Amino acid sequence: MKRANRFLLSRPTDLGSLALEEFTVGEPGRGEVLVRMRAASLNFRDLLLTSGAYPAAALPEQLVPLSDGAGEIVAVGEGVTRWRIGDRVCGIFTQSWLAGQRRPIDGSQELGGPIDGVLTEFRIFNEQGLVAVPEHLSFEEAATLPCAAVTAWNALFCGRPVRAGETVLTLGTGGVSCFALQFAKMAGAHVIATSSSDEKLDRARALGASETVNYKTHPEWQDEVRRLTDGRGVDHVVEVGGPGTLQRSLTSLAMNGQAHLIGVLTQGDINPLAILSATINVRGILVGSRDMFEDMNRAIVHHRLQPVIDSTYAFEDAPVAYRSLQNAGHVGKIVITI
Repeated sequence: MKRANRFLLSRPTDLGSLALEEFTVGEPGRGEVLVRMRAASLNFRDLLLTSGAYPAAALPEQLVPLSDGAGEIVAVGEGVTRWRIGDRVCGIFTQSWLAGQRRPIDGSQELGGPIDGVLTEFRIFNEQGLVAVPEHLSFEEAATLPCAAVTAWNALFCGRPVRAGETVLTLGTGGVSCFALQFAKMAGAHVIATSSSDEKLDRARALGASETVNYKTHPEWQDEVRRLTDGRGVDHVVEVGGPGTLQRSLTSLAMNGQAHLIGVLTQGDINPLAILSATINVRGILVGSRDMFEDMNRAIVHHRLQPVIDSTYAFEDAPVAYRSLQNAGHVGKIVITI
């Protein structure tokens, strides 16, 4: 039996319990494939899970963390028709959400909690829970896509799609916000980006942001956003800021604007008058389906889009990568090479 290494949280809500361990690699069963993982990336969700702050379905006693990874298929089980040995693939975030509307049961099939994730040298997947890696991307680049990129794609294109000439507001320079900036520019939209760091805002401009706002310099940043839009407001805001930002985001929106709430990052009390008076559409986003992922990948291939990677760590340095995410100094994604 083949032996390999993986990281395991022996207590899923305690990051201090993360440790490298050896395990026996199983054989894929009917409809399954064995993937040699080559890279994984971190999301803020991974920190929330280890702090017990993420409202996931019940977690197991032990957990292999991280939802986002890419690798190559090294073995296929009986009856597999979608894949062949050697294919490069990414796992989809919600293994059971292939198309259509998300169902309550899908919450129990999210990689990296409540089911085992991808911070491992080998993982068995159902053949339906994978998508092909865009040919021009490395494993490290592809590993950034399953959560952050699909979330941004769902926000901007799977409700009322962003249109050329519209204005999109992104908050910060994390993975979702960087992808939202890139996708919005790809669609011909103008982008206003916020951050507390002028250096990060310079990076946002390099990615295509038309305007930037330092929210430390402008604590009432929603007023600056409206000034930059001649008082009109923005058409879309990708709201990832957390407690205290949602009200400002709503105030930043134009009439009939779209507020895209990302996961559990947006919390706090709001005054609904802004929603009513401007007839704003508020839409919750929880990553997306396999169909969305595949649609996004076609656009990524067509536009030769390159994901933004801030830093890359070796497999054995995964705990250091977590600390880097905690420090919140990154622009784009933090990646672990496996």
